[in-house]
Amino acid sequence: MIEKIMSKQGFLHAVRGEIISVPHHPQHHGNAAIRHDPDGMLVFENGIIIARGPYAIVAEQFSDVPVTHYPGKLIIPGLIDTHVHYPQTGCIASHGSQLLEWLNRYVFPEEMKFSDPAYAQSSAEFFLDELLRNGTTTALVFATVHTTSVDALFAAASTRNMRIISGKVLMDLGPEHLHDTVETAHDDTHRLIKRWHGCNRLGYAIVPRYALSCTDAQLHLAADLLGAYPDTLFHTHLAESVAECSAVAERFPPQAGYRDYLDVYARFGLLTARSVFAHGVQLDARAFQALAEAQAGIAFCPTSNSFLGSGLFDLQQAEQHGVGIGLGTDIGAGTSFSLLHTMGAAYQTGQLRGTSLDPFTALYLATAGGASILGLRDRIGALEEGQEADFVVLDPAATPLLARRTQGHSPGGHSLADRLFALQILGDDRAVVETYIAGCPSRPGQAASRAST
Repeated sequence: MIEKIMSKQGFLHAVRGEIISVPHHPQHHGNAAIRHDPDGMLVFENGIIIARGPYAIVAEQFSDVPVTHYPGKLIIPGLIDTHVHYPQTGCIASHGSQLLEWLNRYVFPEEMKFSDPAYAQSSAEFFLDELLRNGTTTALVFATVHTTSVDALFAAASTRNMRIISGKVLMDLGPEHLHDTVETAHDDTHRLIKRWHGCNRLGYAIVPRYALSCTDAQLHLAADLLGAYPDTLFHTHLAESVAECSAVAERFPPQAGYRDYLDVYARFGLLTARSVFAHGVQLDARAFQALAEAQAGIAFCPTSNSFLGSGLFDLQQAEQHGVGIGLGTDIGAGTSFSLLHTMGAAYQTGQLRGTSLDPFTALYLATAGGASILGLRDRIGALEEGQEADFVVLDPAATPLLARRTQGHSPGGHSLADRLFALQILGDDRAVVETYIAGCPSRPGQAASRAST
């Protein structure tokens, strides 16, 4: 347990180590986007950061505060997953289909199980512990059509004090035993919002699965709900695969005035600054410009896009248009809960498109960039004074290969950029020494080895 002392304001504690955050996009701010304390100290009180800077300076100001020291480790903001399906944990690594067939063969049968509260509870507990084990402290999460799935996730997240945003899936055109109606969607959503939204660190999202899963009436309902609760998010899928886009164009054809998949959501009033769209693999310049003008965000899910053969997201074009981007693991089409691994997959996607994602931009997308598209930029993502003390301690020498790579045996030596990139390509849950939630160590199943001063 962490020792704490009582000040006039509350409990105080601090950590010491090499602290790195990327509060702003390096593409726009260059080196000024990066905040780096080679020997830094982070002080937090009641879960809120009250000081950060060089250890020699901050330690003088807080000489009586207990300090947990992480020598040789990197302290980064808590990782932020902007698109993940907790009910799909059980069907991760399911072989042999592309998106629409994969949903019918694997996902929908698994999601039907979440009408059982006990199954939903055990799944939520496991899912959240996996997030923590991988250094993820905040997530925008798909549940299922069942209210039991939402209750289980929020209850488990509340006991862990995690910042989780989720909501009941709307899909009145779903398969048998996995659909609702406009009326039940309306009533269930209102009840869930009143029960959970704003409770502890929980937030609610209006979540149609995707355009094809909803009648026009239910898409109108989604817009009505979004208007009725102005501090909720809107979360859905967009332009994930060629086959999906073709099916959407058949139902919402150009002859009826729809310009593309994104325009379907726009015409129903669902393209807003509170909208987070997963994937966006098959978007063109017009759609990217429309997203930017609306200040909507995209969750880039590279391991999922590769696993299902959906395509290669055009991160460069999205950023050139000014679209806000976060990273998503998209479990269970995604192949890892680790956002470090996902950052590496994002780099590989860029390489296939002829661009090179640098490690500072990758870290930005997984932290402050994700916070920005979730409307949480002032609260998390950058380890700034006044933000919540969600952070992760990483070991650049967690495995023999990482140790060899980051301790001067490779070209580039062990500069900060080099170590971050090695973690981006070779890192996973083994590199996570400790995950802190609101200033408290929360990594399940393992106590960190640390020295205190």
